[in-house]
Amino acid sequence: MKLIGSTTSPYVRRIRILLDEERYEFVNLDIYGADRDELRSNNPALKIPVLITDGQEIFDSRIIARYLSSKQGRDPLTWDQQNQMTLIDGANDSAVTLLLAKRSGLDVDAPGILFFDLQRERIMTTLRTLSAQVEEGQFEEWNYPAMCLYCLVDWLDFRDLVDFSGIESLIAFRDSHKTLPWVAETDPRQS
Repeated sequence: MKLIGSTTSPYVRRIRILLDEERYEFVNLDIYGADRDELRSNNPALKIPVLITDGQEIFDSRIIARYLSSKQGRDPLTWDQQNQMTLIDGANDSAVTLLLAKRSGLDVDAPGILFFDLQRERIMTTLRTLSAQVEEGQFEEWNYPAMCLYCLVDWLDFRDLVDFSGIESLIAFRDSHKTLPWVAETDPRQS
């Protein structure tokens, strides 16, 4: 089994945590630089992660997680968990968009630019909802949605993309899990 990705990607990190004790080869790519051709040859969508197993290429972290969970004998996600994943992925996608725009030299903080305003609104509305769910105990079990929430919150903090004022429960959630196996080992700050 081979996992292709980047050590700083929250989408790849969640799969690395889910893989836990499984034996696999990890290929760390510079997806915006020297390794772009390798990414292109493994996934025409030009996204990470990619899992190669049993002669099959599996794209997208949600599909990979579904495959791995099935192999590991885990229960499929409930509809509520699927909704949590949609929230987590929505905030993550918007944050990646803002980061890439900023790295491209665009002023993502300029007021009145609808596209950037909508991304920030989506992130904060979603994070407030997720924070309330944390406070209600919906992420107490260390399962795939909790792993994904952890990776999102830690990545947002790592990239300094969000002011966590008013949603401190997300930081407390992150801090309560950062010493778990494969969480500390996959910290993007170690890259």
